[in-house]
Amino acid sequence: MSEVLPVRRAAPQVWSVGALCHAIADALDARFNPVRVAGEISSFVRAASGHCYFSLKDSSGQLRCAMFKRAASGLAFLPREGQRVEVSGRLGVYEPRGELQLVVEAMVEAGEGNLYEQFVLLKARLQAEGLFEPERKKPLPTRVRGIGVVTSLGAAALHDVVSALQRRVPHIPVLISPASVQGANAASELAQALQVLYAIAAPGAEVDAGRGAASGANARTTIGAMSIDVILLVRGGGAMEDLWSFNDEALARVLAQSPVPVITGIGHETDFTIADFVADLRAPTPTAAAELCAMPLEQLQDAAGYLQSRLQTAVLRTLDRESQRLDQVASRAGRPAALVHRLQLRLASFGQRMAYAPSQHLQSQQTRLLAGQAALRNAAHQSAERQRSRLAQLGVRLAALDPQIVLARGYAWLQDDAGRPLTGTAQMQTGQRVQARLSDGTADLQVQAIRRS
Repeated sequence: MSEVLPVRRAAPQVWSVGALCHAIADALDARFNPVRVAGEISSFVRAASGHCYFSLKDSSGQLRCAMFKRAASGLAFLPREGQRVEVSGRLGVYEPRGELQLVVEAMVEAGEGNLYEQFVLLKARLQAEGLFEPERKKPLPTRVRGIGVVTSLGAAALHDVVSALQRRVPHIPVLISPASVQGANAASELAQALQVLYAIAAPGAEVDAGRGAASGANARTTIGAMSIDVILLVRGGGAMEDLWSFNDEALARVLAQSPVPVITGIGHETDFTIADFVADLRAPTPTAAAELCAMPLEQLQDAAGYLQSRLQTAVLRTLDRESQRLDQVASRAGRPAALVHRLQLRLASFGQRMAYAPSQHLQSQQTRLLAGQAALRNAAHQSAERQRSRLAQLGVRLAALDPQIVLARGYAWLQDDAGRPLTGTAQMQTGQRVQARLSDGTADLQVQAIRRS
């Protein structure tokens, strides 16, 4: 019998504590985020910084939560001990203490969970039908001749969008198709308002000025022949039930039929609706939607602005994390005012450096671009000089081959009456008339005798 050798197992990887916490945080973010959780509030504390710390619990578990001042300031109610709520946010690890933590970005009182369940079911069904597929999304046009806007005439979002468009592209006409953005009839009104703009955006369509309101620098002169290349569907922020009109199935299917790209700007950055998933592009706010469709000619600056926005979001999250750490240090240290003041100065300096980093990077890239343009111009000039020198040399060589110069040295060019060149005596006969071309003219000759060498 053959001997069975024991299997030698590889030694497990040795982690540092911080690296392991960071890896766990990355795994949680990839697996769960964003996440929505329901439970009862426990141990609720609002720090002097405005941040809120509490736990969510039920009969079988408990989860530590942090809600930073920026999110807490938007609460429509005052959280209290034992209150049942539903929160949405991002799971992570508070690395200094190695604790699982939910960073809460929105909180509502219990009772809205049924709406969220309907939202999830409708989203799954429409996604299975392919309404969210990237392949059916239409790209934004590079040249926008007209912009359609669907929103309420009394909404603050309309003022934000029109202000942004007049600031960035005052020469582009804007057509507003009004509709309610909240209430029982809002979804059907939104669908009808979109279809009005679809009829205008279709090739060969003409605008009926009575069905919409136009704004813009030259709207009055172009309303009769206006074309729409992009549509904005916008609404300001609100609770989930306030935005529920944009989760309507019929409205989603109307959006999918748009002949031109549709950009949604509904609620705040953390709000998502079915309309956002069906639209060709989703903006975090109404103002951002206006800026996306009103791209200036400098595409590089627009791309840099988008990257700067993402970087600023990352900076804010970093500041939130550092601010939370500062709260923890302050709670442990009691009242050491000098230490807290020193840490606050360091935090402010760190935030200022990160906030200016995008503009410094953009300036560096612009400097490199200018240097590249100068080098290209210099190379083009040197190439042109080399070609001119070569052309002059070829001209000299060509002039040296000029037959007129040979005739000037005493030679003659002979040809018969038909103009054929005579290069030997075999081509001549006695008495034949020939023509001789000299440097200054021609002479008619007659062959008297032929002597062959």
